[in-house]
Amino acid sequence: MNHDWAVLERELREFLPKKAVINKRQDLLVYDCDGLTINRHEPPLAVLPETTEHVSRILSSCHKHGIPFVARGSGTGLSGGAVVEKEALLVITSRMREVLSIDLDNQKIVVQPGVINSWVTRAVSGEGFYYAPDPSSQVVCSIGGNIAENSGGVHCLKYGVTSNHVLGLEVVLPDGQITNLAGELYEYPELDLRGAFIGSEGTLGIATSITLRLLRAPEHVTVLLADFLNIEEAGEAVRLVTRAGLLPAGMEIMDNFMINAVDDLFGFDEYPRDAGAVLLIELDGQNEEVNFSAEKAIEICKQTGARTVRRADEVSDRNLLWKGRKAAFAAVGQISSGYYVQDGVVPRSTLPKVLSEIEKLSAIYELPVANVFHAGDGNLHPLILYDPMIPDIEVKVTELGAAILRECLAVGGSITGEHGIGSDKRCYLDWMFSSDDLATMSLVRQAFDPDGLANPGKIFPTPRSCGESSRRKVNMKIKKNYQFNDLEAF
Repeated sequence: MNHDWAVLERELREFLPKKAVINKRQDLLVYDCDGLTINRHEPPLAVLPETTEHVSRILSSCHKHGIPFVARGSGTGLSGGAVVEKEALLVITSRMREVLSIDLDNQKIVVQPGVINSWVTRAVSGEGFYYAPDPSSQVVCSIGGNIAENSGGVHCLKYGVTSNHVLGLEVVLPDGQITNLAGELYEYPELDLRGAFIGSEGTLGIATSITLRLLRAPEHVTVLLADFLNIEEAGEAVRLVTRAGLLPAGMEIMDNFMINAVDDLFGFDEYPRDAGAVLLIELDGQNEEVNFSAEKAIEICKQTGARTVRRADEVSDRNLLWKGRKAAFAAVGQISSGYYVQDGVVPRSTLPKVLSEIEKLSAIYELPVANVFHAGDGNLHPLILYDPMIPDIEVKVTELGAAILRECLAVGGSITGEHGIGSDKRCYLDWMFSSDDLATMSLVRQAFDPDGLANPGKIFPTPRSCGESSRRKVNMKIKKNYQFNDLEAF
């Protein structure tokens, strides 16, 4: 469909600041991809609203002219969800970065979508509060993007993902109407449209004001770093820690490849270079509880083969242990000109098996894979390294990524834990869901956006974008290999 971009641009310039409308190619190139750089698509036009009213008028104009739109925050997403794949207006919320109100008596904060994740905690930490969801990109990713992808992070094992910490949303619907989903209370006697919106990847509208739940900072926090000869031992330690009834705030594993990449980035050996894997365990709560849990966790790690276990109680020491994990993706970027991050979930009890399969697949495809992941909830983030200068290498890379996701599904897992579907995984969605499931999901989307203007082409597989589905084959494999009475599955 041909759209009259000149008419839309004139209309937008009538109410937006002069520099809030971007139409020059050299400026638009900044937005041709998100954190997933393997596919690039330059938008025809972009806008930078600052208020809810701006967003409402922008979407009203799009609706009037039948022009699709794509919402974008900081652009750190890893599924292509914030990229204009089909011709559409790019709506960038990065200038909407005000903290609108803070209510510590009721433990909540209201922010615009462009507020950076780590800023929320910074705004209230002096009063002894914090915001729990903490993606690895928390110093640059925005709350609006976290809402779109239902982001997790290091502490989601104990505290849950973004949806567990959002009380209410002010949303601009695809036709420009402004509405509120839920509000400031913890429970509402209504259909949970807030829950439907979170994780919808920009296909239901744009959140312009977000009410978040704050938590009291724990009395005591300690971090353990255990190093193992191989990653299977580290995975077994994770299984036994949770089996023992301990509930760490987070558990993360890094393999040998990632350990050395991080040490090279820092210029000193924070993690033992000869370790097959390191396991980070964070414990928080009351003093006695933390000390008891730490002693038990150390005992379990040593039983499963840990060579050494370091304990850090001081803030600076804890931050140093976490620094490597938070810098993992950047470390890989220092040693490889291209990498592709996957995001699958498996039951904890299957971690050793799946990690072994990933190693085999790496050898078959002759592409190195670095592993770093949220071990506590089985959320894997294998990074496939490649040279973008090799012709057609992207095909091989994405095939390996798909093969890894097949292994996750084969043990009862999922094709995504927090990065979303976007354009990257839409062709795999029907590996998990039947046609009836997908039709039901599409009805929800149509209820919010009957004209299909919001983030077109994302999430759902189509014959044009995906060709013939192989869902039946994969589902048969899942049924064969996964036992639903596995008590340690999740």
